[in-house]
Amino acid sequence: MLTGREAVARAGIDAVALKPAECDVSRAAELPIDRVTIDYEGREHLPDAETLDRLAAEAELYVTTPVRADGFDPLGDDSLIDKIPDPARRVLVAGHGAYLSKDESSRAVAPRLGAARRDAPDAWVGTEGVERVALAAGGTQFELLSRSTDRDVRGLRAAGFDGEIAVYAPTVLTDDEDVVLDAVGAYVARRRPVARALPDGDGDGSGDDPDTAPPTDASATGRTREVLSAAARDFALVGSPETVRERVDALREAGVDHVVGYPARGIDEFLL
Repeated sequence: MLTGREAVARAGIDAVALKPAECDVSRAAELPIDRVTIDYEGREHLPDAETLDRLAAEAELYVTTPVRADGFDPLGDDSLIDKIPDPARRVLVAGHGAYLSKDESSRAVAPRLGAARRDAPDAWVGTEGVERVALAAGGTQFELLSRSTDRDVRGLRAAGFDGEIAVYAPTVLTDDEDVVLDAVGAYVARRRPVARALPDGDGDGSGDDPDTAPPTDASATGRTREVLSAAARDFALVGSPETVRERVDALREAGVDHVVGYPARGIDEFLL
């Protein structure tokens, strides 16, 4: 039986994304992959400067910085940028509304993304929700895996885009369907095409009344389970390490440079 380190190495991903609200990110040094990204989950979860310094010395570190958030706003309060060590690279994103105040969410993305790119020309640029703005800003385009990723990337390459492309995907290294749905069922159910396909889906990605909506985890049955199982293969990297490796190889063949896996079952799956 493979260890977590062996499984993730065999899967072929070349970077790991960690969420500081879910795990001790200092454990990144134990991972078998040297490229690590730290997601932003609110100012209170941002690792301290000492931790970031240590990680930057041990790995190729990327830190997600929402350009609309106080502390990372290049047109306003950018005081948190000083916490990011010089060797680390930034991942510039518009920022998820769950981690932004009402005032922050109302700020214009385009001028801030452009200004941030000028300050950090080697940064990756998150495309979720701002695809055209991100492409105009340039730099490594950082996309969420979807059912159209292969086609979209081939289109970009055919159109002459020669910059780097990175793809982010929740990753579950097992073909146990119950485990897969427990790990990523809720995530894929929020993706708009999946929300529309689910029974009684309204397509807005927000889900139905939680008291009446069908479950999206291992207890899902019937049509709901069918939709979620298919979506898990479209919007996440799931299956045996060999199955995931086939998907990763297909992405690279399409023109993807970096595949970033988020351990949806927790960091231990990539370690133990």
